[in-house]
Amino acid sequence: MVDYELVVGIETHVQLKTRTKLFCGCAIQFGAQPNTQVCPICLGHPGSLPVLNAAAFELGLRAALALNCRIAPRTKFDRKNYFYPDLPKNYQISQYDLPFSSQGWVEIDSGKKVGITRAHLEEDAGKLIHEEKGSRSFIDLNRTGTPLVEIVTEPDMRSADEAYQYMNALRTILQYAGVSDCDMEKGELRCDINLSIRPRGQEKFGTKTEIKNLNSFKNAKAALEYEHARQIRVLDAGEKIVQSTLLWDAGKNQTRLMRSKEEAHDYRYFPEPDLPPVRVSQEWIDKVRTQIPELPAAKRVRFQEQYQLSDYDAKVLSFDRAMADFFEEAAKASGKPKPVANWLVNELNKIFNEKKIGMSAVKTTPKDLVDLIAMVEAGKLTGASAKEVFADIVESGKAPADVVQAKGLAKIADTGAIETAAKAAIAANPKAVADFKAGKDAALKSLIGGIMKQTKGQADPKLAEEALRKLLA
Repeated sequence: MVDYELVVGIETHVQLKTRTKLFCGCAIQFGAQPNTQVCPICLGHPGSLPVLNAAAFELGLRAALALNCRIAPRTKFDRKNYFYPDLPKNYQISQYDLPFSSQGWVEIDSGKKVGITRAHLEEDAGKLIHEEKGSRSFIDLNRTGTPLVEIVTEPDMRSADEAYQYMNALRTILQYAGVSDCDMEKGELRCDINLSIRPRGQEKFGTKTEIKNLNSFKNAKAALEYEHARQIRVLDAGEKIVQSTLLWDAGKNQTRLMRSKEEAHDYRYFPEPDLPPVRVSQEWIDKVRTQIPELPAAKRVRFQEQYQLSDYDAKVLSFDRAMADFFEEAAKASGKPKPVANWLVNELNKIFNEKKIGMSAVKTTPKDLVDLIAMVEAGKLTGASAKEVFADIVESGKAPADVVQAKGLAKIADTGAIETAAKAAIAANPKAVADFKAGKDAALKSLIGGIMKQTKGQADPKLAEEALRKLLA
């Protein structure tokens, strides 16, 4: 069997965080009624002239600098000609031979630097909406003209996992830089994956296929894994890979053919005649560079050094800017960064995984987390009860003390009540009692667990142990 190597490159379209479109003053409003955020310019009416959105260009510069790209001193826009129902002008204003930036890189978790070939600006097309049952399609042109930065990598990735790491790293950097919210559900970040395989050690690339319009990183990784395996099966069967464009069918968990692509499409690029070239001075670059906040890689290192966090904790906390800001505010207010990190890394991420939510859904505040930690350390709340309170305040935004009072979760320090619970735990677990009396001290943990069950996790663990030892002496 031939040992094949996977070769992956990714093209990512990222919607820039502007109020208006790239070449006109139409508002960008997700969810607006179809075809209400349009004008003669973005619809391509005769005689209408585009005007470059300076804020969009600066966001593009910010993105490129955050991705370690070189900025071209002179750039221009070009017309990319193709005919499709959601492209009213029959051309897209993009950039071809003089992109505004190139030769960057993104470092992924493995330490590899994935090269960025280029990042260029272009306008988005509209959106086709197909009937689920029926033969009709509709067009919503609200998205037409929305500013995008297209980020194209070198074919540097060699596994689905590396591609997944790259996509996550890219999104985090762009979110930190304030370039885009990168909300994939709103179409603010879309990926196309180019992949091929070749016998390991061979320099020449194999025939590539492209998987278009991937709307989640989970789907992107699954599609890449499937297509990798499919190409190996094809070559092992003595057949040839056909250059083609594919779509990912998440329901069937497989790729399907969109169109064959024997040769590159001729887009007949030519310079956009209605837009002058843009000259980018060093002063402009320096100004934009000052607008870039501390990026995740630098924040991760600082968290380890300033707060003495482990590499893992620093990585988790710096992955999302909102979580990083939450952590830092709570850590500074409490003066105890490690307990704060533990609650966020362990308990908050557990809630995220269970509820399928993110930081945007968190209603509690850094101050409330500090108050909760103080209650635990003061002995007013057991660890189990504190977790219940935390889950409540994350969802409700209530003060921890109010939740404790409303649910009656204060720690039980009544020795009489604890002794009663201890007797019940002893009666319910004779094996643990026998093991303890036989010298197996670890059996006491099982009996303490019985007390906690009796008291719904509210008994003081120290008093529970003392009661058990007294009764079993």
